[in-house]
Amino acid sequence: MTESVKELSAEELAESNKIDQMTAINASNKTTTTLKMIVCSLIGIFSFFVTFEWNGKSSILIDHIVSFISTSFPTLVTAYVFILLVAGAILPFVNKSWKKDMVSRILSIFKLAGLVIGIMLIFGVGPAWLFAPDVGPFLMDKLIKPVGVLIPIGSVFLALLVSYGLLEFIGVFMQPFMKPIFRTPGRSAVDAVASFVGSYSVGLLLTNRVFKQGKYTIREAAIIATGFSTVSVTFMVVMANTLDIMEYWSQFFWISLIITFVVTAITARIYPLNRMKDEFLEGTTADPEVIIRGKRFQNAWQEALNAVEKNPTFFKNLYLHLKDGLIMAMGVIPSILSIGLLGIVLALYTPLFDVIAFIFAPFTYLLQLPEPMLTAKALSLSITEIFLPSLLVAEASLITKFIVANVSVSAILFCSAVIPLILSTDIPLTIRQLIIIWFERVVLSLIIVTPIAFLLF
Repeated sequence: MTESVKELSAEELAESNKIDQMTAINASNKTTTTLKMIVCSLIGIFSFFVTFEWNGKSSILIDHIVSFISTSFPTLVTAYVFILLVAGAILPFVNKSWKKDMVSRILSIFKLAGLVIGIMLIFGVGPAWLFAPDVGPFLMDKLIKPVGVLIPIGSVFLALLVSYGLLEFIGVFMQPFMKPIFRTPGRSAVDAVASFVGSYSVGLLLTNRVFKQGKYTIREAAIIATGFSTVSVTFMVVMANTLDIMEYWSQFFWISLIITFVVTAITARIYPLNRMKDEFLEGTTADPEVIIRGKRFQNAWQEALNAVEKNPTFFKNLYLHLKDGLIMAMGVIPSILSIGLLGIVLALYTPLFDVIAFIFAPFTYLLQLPEPMLTAKALSLSITEIFLPSLLVAEASLITKFIVANVSVSAILFCSAVIPLILSTDIPLTIRQLIIIWFERVVLSLIIVTPIAFLLF
């Protein structure tokens, strides 16, 4: 009996030792997971949301890296852009995606046109009008090269921002605000900030990545892509300098931020966004945000740890994000060049936008703007390129400049960049839907900003 008891005690002791070892391993894993979550998320936050001065320029780390590469290796960047143009133009015909639908066919033709235009600009061959400073060189130097470099680099740092628990952690705290106001999960708050502090390309890359992970439904992804992915703070500074309104920078920034989000809250509830399917992308594993009602910090922390543990290995994760970034860059660069050029040419050399301006003229006259037809034309131009309206009203009155600048930011959708970027994602938005949403955003933004501008000036 005594021996039997001793043997049992020995077994219990062995089992106890095994449990202790497993507990130690689990504790060690939890510590590693926690460190990974904190370090990677902090690096991601610093990369996208902390501005600092370097070489006389105040911006975020990603922008500094892009500027350094662009200025230090201009020939290499040009060669890289050329490779992107070639790859992006031929890829739809290699993988047969051009056959998918009519939009794919049209975009594939635009990509081929973008390759031809890119070759002309890079090698200095073509008509004189193409090389006017505000036409070809503007597109290549201000859009194509920065976006081409930014997307892949941003995608690598994006892995640190979105894959290590930050989305889930913030999402738990933002649930009471994001869902009732914007009809999107709490985690989408990171998308909104990433676009304003980083850029629309980074914001859309983030949205598409999270959408493909099954964390957004189709409707949620569409609301985020068309409602939060506006231009970055750095580009807003360029606009303010062009319009000579930098002395009103604080008012411009905060008012445009508020108007953008107010308009997003409205468009999320009207056609076409309110008719989109509230379902997850086919083929993805649905990972909806867990609704938390109590112990918010504890639950947020646990959700973040769970997200980190689901990740592939660190370097594989970076590789997957870099691959996504390069594919997106290839898909969008030729389209930006061809569609952006078409918009600029139509604006500068044809009366098309003088005609389209009449759509907005009733609103500008009813709101008693000082230069109603000029403002209406500027608003109509916002569909082509976000910077063109500012160029048109650069010599206008302060009220007109302030209104046009705010509406340009809040409109979000334009053909030289954001619309091709959205169409290159997995979010099932059509060109028709995007144009309707653009019109709604322009009109709503105009109505909201006008009384504010009159009060200020």
